[in-house]
Amino acid sequence: MNWRNVSQETHAHHRKVGSMKIGIIGAGNIGGNLTRRLTALGHDVSVANSRGPQTLTALVEETGATAVTADEAAKGAQVVVVTVPLKAVPALPAGFLDAAAPGVAVIDTGNYYPRQRDGRIAAIEDGLPESRWTQEQIGHPVIKAFNGTYAQDILSNGRPKGAAGRQALPVAGDNAAAKQTVRDLIDELGFDTVDAGGLDDSWRQQPGTPVYGNQGDVAAIEKALAAASPERTAEWRA
Repeated sequence: MNWRNVSQETHAHHRKVGSMKIGIIGAGNIGGNLTRRLTALGHDVSVANSRGPQTLTALVEETGATAVTADEAAKGAQVVVVTVPLKAVPALPAGFLDAAAPGVAVIDTGNYYPRQRDGRIAAIEDGLPESRWTQEQIGHPVIKAFNGTYAQDILSNGRPKGAAGRQALPVAGDNAAAKQTVRDLIDELGFDTVDAGGLDDSWRQQPGTPVYGNQGDVAAIEKALAAASPERTAEWRA
């Protein structure tokens, strides 16, 4: 255990719902830092990337997570985090969620970066919310969270519940139970949450909106969500 995490763990203990089995698909900045924090909180984390478990040795040694293949990551998991480039979502293994726990909450952290990374995705260009597209690709409802969060904030900005100015994250999705699971987990990580509506409203937290990259508290995040425009700016179009 990393000694720096001890005080955070002690603090979190009184509100923990117990250790959960969590699968993380994608070990980039967000996936790696969620692996670090969730293992420190005592969760049983399996992590996968596109290059194979043997490339995750350093992260596993640092965190105690289990390195697996992408089609094993969700096995028995109560929460699965899909944190891969949008262009890679269609290449996820078919049926990768089939062996997940009943009622699994699937978190989509993805963003559409057509010019920077993903190329043109016609349905999104035509106005389909990014997370709706991801949901269609994987065939399972998703909860949109962490997509506009700086990876470093996950490590360094967590605060105890009730702390003044505690950073808040928007969370969108259609399934109330799964959304609550995700909000509870984010609270445990040290952040407030704002219910950003259903997936049809999740465009309010896509790249280029006021909430994207916003480190504000609940009031600031609510205000930013309300100020969003559905018109995608040129920078974020193919």
